[in-house]
Amino acid sequence: MSNGRVNRRAFLGDTLAVATGMAVAGTASGEQKIRNYNATMEYRRLGRTGLMISAIGLGSHWKRLATVLGSGFHSDVDVYKSVNLGTGDMRTVSPEFIRNRDEVVTACLEAGINFVDTCDIAEVKAYVRALEGRRDKVYMGFSTYWQEPRFEGWRTADKLMRGFEDGLREAKLDHVDLWRMSVRTDGSATPPAEEEAIFAALDKAKRQGKARFTGIGTHDYAWSKKMIETYPQLIDVLLVPYTAGSKEVPKESLFDTVRKYDVGVFGIKPFANGSLFAGDSSPSSPTAEEDSRRARLAIRNILANPAITAPIPGLITVEQVRNMVRAVEERRELDREDKAELHRAAKEMWARLPQDYGWLRNWEYV
Repeated sequence: MSNGRVNRRAFLGDTLAVATGMAVAGTASGEQKIRNYNATMEYRRLGRTGLMISAIGLGSHWKRLATVLGSGFHSDVDVYKSVNLGTGDMRTVSPEFIRNRDEVVTACLEAGINFVDTCDIAEVKAYVRALEGRRDKVYMGFSTYWQEPRFEGWRTADKLMRGFEDGLREAKLDHVDLWRMSVRTDGSATPPAEEEAIFAALDKAKRQGKARFTGIGTHDYAWSKKMIETYPQLIDVLLVPYTAGSKEVPKESLFDTVRKYDVGVFGIKPFANGSLFAGDSSPSSPTAEEDSRRARLAIRNILANPAITAPIPGLITVEQVRNMVRAVEERRELDREDKAELHRAAKEMWARLPQDYGWLRNWEYV
């Protein structure tokens, strides 16, 4: 380490020995019992962290929440503005939003779900508030993406630490379970100096005890594979897309690297920004029953890949939480009829993808 930068060579060497050593250390420091345990929930090991995580987590984004809130909300942007992005006070948020998040978080806790992800200061504040008095029941993934490398001006180690610490202060936290930095969606466009800055900041947060574990969230599987191999000590956890239509390739898969270095994986975008569904996510939708079945098929199929610790869909109703619990309880392997149904649904999903989500097709084969 020199001048605040991570020396890449310091992370190379005998990587297998590093991975094995971290696995032992992670398990030794893991929980003695499963947090928020419920006998009807399945729990899976989050890689070398040793943490046992519910097979479903609560994803960060509340996509299409406006469809169930009403009260003048016309879009997700309106909902985020209600939480006063970056500034403000949760006391000014609409009571409809507060009630919804409280109900969804409570349903998650009752089901034995023990991981909540956040990717924006609005989400951090909303979930810290909803978990007040019961924060010890969950692990939380933390990111304030607008103060991270996706935005120019936040691409040095000093700025990244400043953004991270500002987010902690605003959320009234002194540390987080997991800092899962949101890096550039197109990781291959990341210059070497920026890569070093990213991992210098993660390393510093870890050494200072402000982040128990660290990792990255990216939309670029080739780059994430390279980063795991280059900085194996600092990617404890990886957040990457894995949809209803994703499949692991037989050779040179990202998951080969994940298994080699014992990295925990959270699958984001399981429903491809809602493109898997015919309806609008509201309980009154005429396609609600069909969409719920599609959601369960997708989750069952994703969980059949043991390299994925848990998919983390954004859930906007109590009914959706209960539907995810059903998916965990149903048999894991899909029969021929199930596979045919999911194949048809995935084909429609790829065709429905909005233009700004066309990049998800890169994650059909991983």
